[in-house]
Amino acid sequence: MLQIKALKKSYIQGAQEVKIYDNLNFHVKKAQRVAIMGKSGSGKSTLLSLISGIIKPNDGDILLDNVSYKDMKEENINDFRATNIGFVFQNFHLVSYLNALENVMLPAKVCGIKNAKEKAIELLESVGLGHRVDHLPSQLSGGEKQRVAIARALIHNPKVILADEPSGNLDEETGIAVMDKLFELIKKNNTTLILVTHSKDVAARCKETYELIAGNLKKC
Repeated sequence: MLQIKALKKSYIQGAQEVKIYDNLNFHVKKAQRVAIMGKSGSGKSTLLSLISGIIKPNDGDILLDNVSYKDMKEENINDFRATNIGFVFQNFHLVSYLNALENVMLPAKVCGIKNAKEKAIELLESVGLGHRVDHLPSQLSGGEKQRVAIARALIHNPKVILADEPSGNLDEETGIAVMDKLFELIKKNNTTLILVTHSKDVAARCKETYELIAGNLKKC
């Protein structure tokens, strides 16, 4: 479903080249739930950005459902990402001036999905926020914001969800409740999940766990 082939990525810092990945190979099957762990600065978030096409590798290729990123033009990869990938971030990234319903509807509008409002309401109800559709992010708790973000990530039926520390800013009890809902909806929709986390408990809920060490993914 997802293939990473001989991926290389480095950055220039001052006069030095800092290598993140030198020859990374990785694959994820359809509907798989994969956790990626590793120390801060090991390149976990960079990997999600590469998989999403937000940043480009120095060399190598990424294929999602056999579609190669390598020769894709910028506007094409933006459209491809909007259609095929959903995101759940640690800091929620909700639009402050849009209410919960409007935030969830955003990807649907980009993708031209019909009945976006009805589907957004259904998703908000499924995450227990049917009574909060008109509330702005400032009127929601952290857990409620993250549940809105989960609904937003799923509205366009993406092939893969990329989740970057989705429970990182939540207290333990709220984090567990939010992750329960994420895994429930991922399973229901048969969606592939690639989850970056520092939590061993969260990682244990995935079928496979990898640790990012020195630019390579080691299966735990």
